[in-house]
Amino acid sequence: MENNSKFILRAIELSKKSIKHQGGPFGCVIVKKGKIISEGFNKVTSTNDPTAHGEIVAIRDACKKLNTFNLEGCDLYSSCEPCPMCLSAIYWSHIDKIYYANTREDAKDIDFDDSLIYTEISKDKNDRQIEMVQMHREEALEAFKIWKNKDDKIKY
Repeated sequence: MENNSKFILRAIELSKKSIKHQGGPFGCVIVKKGKIISEGFNKVTSTNDPTAHGEIVAIRDACKKLNTFNLEGCDLYSSCEPCPMCLSAIYWSHIDKIYYANTREDAKDIDFDDSLIYTEISKDKNDRQIEMVQMHREEALEAFKIWKNKDDKIKY
């Protein structure tokens, strides 16, 4: 548990660093075999990238350093409970475990409120605030058929 404290405290330190760099107060580290392999903090406003959350930045860096899209065997330490986008990325990257400090309710208290997204995800797509229009499914299915029949595909 002592190492866990060290890693979460580093994520918290990065969240404070983020504020100094004009980002939101979120930091993250990814650990493999007891060593930090990547760090990230919020860069949304400094890079004009709404996906540049601390966790996403750390995941991208870890994948680059390890030359893989699969982060099995890694743990993620975040200064805050991951938002829906980051949680999805964590699942896609196959990270083993998430440790976090602040809760989504704590984030909501300082105007980082993801409750709309959580609510929207659970709705039928026809009831969401952002309209979804399906087009050209038959043409798009051609790519899926090619993929399905591809012998040398890399699954993820």
